[in-house]
Amino acid sequence: MNPNVKYIAVEGVIGVGKTSLAKKLRDKLNAQLILEQFEVNPFLENFYSNRKRYAFQTQMFFLVNRFKQQQELSQEDLFTEHTVCDYLFEKDKIFAYLNLSTDELKLYENIFPSLSRDLRKPDLVVYLQSSLERIMYNIKKRSRKIERNLSRSYIEELSDAYNHFFFRYNSTPLLIVNSTDIDFVHSEEDFGELYRQIFRQDRGIIEYFKPETKKADNV
Repeated sequence: MNPNVKYIAVEGVIGVGKTSLAKKLRDKLNAQLILEQFEVNPFLENFYSNRKRYAFQTQMFFLVNRFKQQQELSQEDLFTEHTVCDYLFEKDKIFAYLNLSTDELKLYENIFPSLSRDLRKPDLVVYLQSSLERIMYNIKKRSRKIERNLSRSYIEELSDAYNHFFFRYNSTPLLIVNSTDIDFVHSEEDFGELYRQIFRQDRGIIEYFKPETKKADNV
């Protein structure tokens, strides 16, 4: 195990399995778990129905809520060696640039740097990348009420924005994982292989991991 990896952030598009992986890592490491609290955002369901009207309210609620969570990570937890989070604070910008109007974005850009400046950075970001078909399958299968108005075109647009962001990301070590054909939730073999990649001693700053092709169930 790589002793330098104490704080892991798991990222990816809606439905890719980031919370599932974060929970598996929590259980394996007995880690502190920080989850994105999407269910407490009062604007999110309306945003999925009307992006233009509710984008700014949704964005600012998430920004402030994530900031409050991340502030707590600035202090080391005395009782747990590892921390796992199912989002990266910097990814907030992906949604801002995708959804906000020009005037809204100007206001956002005045606020974001002051909030992000002193927050603790992960020792490793795990970016789960998957096919659009797999993501849509996962979203449909978990059948969350709040996600019923999500369109395939929005997920495709979001996926492109995530790829653009992470293929240029260099703030921390990054592991890009092609998770289309693996099932790290139900297959201990798949999870074990991914776990070993996360804690590899000889990993570079940015690496891409494509597991052997397997037919997976849901993540």
